[in-house]
Amino acid sequence: MVQRQRFHQLRKGEPHAFDDEEGHGRKKPKLFYLLLLLSLLSCSFVVVPQLFGSSSHSLYSFGGDREGGREDYNANAPPCSSMSNGTICCDRSGFRSDVCIMKGDVRTHSPSSSVFLYLSKQPGGFDEFISSVHRVAGGHDDEELQHEKIRPYTRKWENIVMDKIDQLDLIVKKDTMGAHHRCDVWHDVPALLFSTGGYTGNLYHEFNDGILPLYITSQHFKKEVVFIILEYHHWWFTKYENIVSRLSNYPPIDFSGDNRTHCFPEAIVGLKIHDEFTVDPSLMKGNKSILDFRHFLDSAYQYRIKGSMPDKERGIQLKLNQSASVPASGQLMNINKNDQKHQLKKPKLVIISRSGSRALVNEDCLVTLAEEVGFRVEVSRPGRTTDLANMYHLLNESEVMVGVHGAALTHFLFLKPGSVFIQVIPLGTDSPAEACFGKPARELGLKYIGYKILPRESSLYNEYDKGDPVLTNPKTVNKKGWQYTKEIYLERQNVSLDMTRFHKRLLQAYDYSFKKINGQISYSQTTKLFNLC
Repeated sequence: MVQRQRFHQLRKGEPHAFDDEEGHGRKKPKLFYLLLLLSLLSCSFVVVPQLFGSSSHSLYSFGGDREGGREDYNANAPPCSSMSNGTICCDRSGFRSDVCIMKGDVRTHSPSSSVFLYLSKQPGGFDEFISSVHRVAGGHDDEELQHEKIRPYTRKWENIVMDKIDQLDLIVKKDTMGAHHRCDVWHDVPALLFSTGGYTGNLYHEFNDGILPLYITSQHFKKEVVFIILEYHHWWFTKYENIVSRLSNYPPIDFSGDNRTHCFPEAIVGLKIHDEFTVDPSLMKGNKSILDFRHFLDSAYQYRIKGSMPDKERGIQLKLNQSASVPASGQLMNINKNDQKHQLKKPKLVIISRSGSRALVNEDCLVTLAEEVGFRVEVSRPGRTTDLANMYHLLNESEVMVGVHGAALTHFLFLKPGSVFIQVIPLGTDSPAEACFGKPARELGLKYIGYKILPRESSLYNEYDKGDPVLTNPKTVNKKGWQYTKEIYLERQNVSLDMTRFHKRLLQAYDYSFKKINGQISYSQTTKLFNLC
């Protein structure tokens, strides 16, 4: 991957006149500086008397332009929509995340987990000037004006997780005497700081808590932004390199691993998040939606597929499509000779396989049944390090995806709008299944089928009495707390599908998909086929 870098390495300057460091000669007495500054002061009053005058403009104004001494103010504007240089504005109103913006002379300092904003301001009068001289002579040349703390991760309400996220100190300092704090690397574009800690390692959380908020927060910069990552993981960047490179023209910075001072004209700390797999158009420039994010994924992965698939593989894929165009004998769909002449295509179904909890124990039976219905079937077993470009290629070229509720179903993002997504919903998981995948799938334009299993399809059926609330009334168990849901329904349950029941869903998905890919049904006619889903 070729990335364009636009930053300047600055030459290290000479020690500042007020640096009190060993190895640069004998220290001069502080009185010397005081006398020197007083002499300069006398000249300043003669040459530039207005230097010490008062200013009519507030440095901490968050309003808009001023006309005729009046500041235009929009009471309905979002927080931090208008702010002055030399300030920090933090929006802490969100339930899911905090976001702070720093404008001006922004400088990172990873050893202290800090980001400084230096405010160069001339003193407002003789008394303040004398006070500044004393501070400099005493080695205190910077005055702290504002101090904010933030953990830049999008699960603000979850204290157990947030306590493990690195905290940043955002500090405004008044650089009274114009001390030249060294910049090792100067960037002429904004910085965006966020953490890849927390639940990173779980695909759902990687997308919902990280990638989607990163898109929401940064896409309007049109790639002219530098990402600074706290709790940086090399494997994370390798996995999401295609996406990150579509959002930024610059290599990301490992905050804790890079002790250089990076300087920026602006910094955004924290990511905006709207809801579970949601892009709220009313909160986006250009009214972008989750469909725009889906198109963004196309731009991230389609070029990779087109450029990386060997000619031999493309030839094999073409032959497979041609050989699969006519159903084999014994299958449920009967195609007449006239249809065969048109080489009707068979829809492809992908099963997202799980191991451990919520595994589909009769997966082989599902494969056989789906093939008998008429699907071309492929079983995928994605892991943490699975190449997302390969998963995109697999699902973007498929008509149906089936899987038991779990993080791996996040791959539904790679299905084309109009495809079928069947989520098998284990006992006690109705609410997360709908919030995490059902609602977002419909918003993406997918034909969603939620298959709720019966107690006899759950492995819990053999562990509990048939009248136990665990089987008969999972809602009452879930009301006891998330820990009960997690330990019983998420970690101790496997699924054995009733193939007679599930067969109806497969036929429904096949009928729709077959007609769709063979041009026998229009997109506007498909909604009524899924009214019962």
